[in-house]
Amino acid sequence: MQSNPFVMLIQVIGNLYLFIVLLRMVLQLTRADFYNPISQGVVKATSPFIIPLRKIIPSIGRLDTASLVLALIVQLLTLLLINFVLGVNAQPIQYFFATVVGVLYHLLDLYFWAMLISVILSWVAPGANHPGAMLVAQITAPLYSACQRVIPPLGGLDLSPIFIFLAISFSKQALAFYGFG
Repeated sequence: MQSNPFVMLIQVIGNLYLFIVLLRMVLQLTRADFYNPISQGVVKATSPFIIPLRKIIPSIGRLDTASLVLALIVQLLTLLLINFVLGVNAQPIQYFFATVVGVLYHLLDLYFWAMLISVILSWVAPGANHPGAMLVAQITAPLYSACQRVIPPLGGLDLSPIFIFLAISFSKQALAFYGFG
């Protein structure tokens, strides 16, 4: 499957746009700064599809359900295009599960990379004032605080990133085991 250049192109474009849509959902969920230039770029890239969806699909609390629906649509379209290029015919229930699991997998991937960037920034540039660094800090702060409630820092050493990485890796492995990855 990976040797087909059209499949690779579809995967790259589909996964990149899915990442941007999921990032918008996470930005809204974590109440990140929407005046951040990176946030503004994400909003501009997703607004043509999310604004019409918001007229039909209301938000549930902080969860931007229009972004979630758009993420599911992007994942489904990516799967449909790949299967069309490969000549594979799947059942609707297979598409449903592959779409949901795919979005969850990519959401975990987004958090994995945000955590990795956060850890590297804490070593290289603690307290950085760059828009990207501030956005990563805002995205990962809820994960850190949730984990630190269970495992407080030990003598100034914060072990929460290790446990968050383990949880993300375990979850991704479980999703891969059940058919995605």
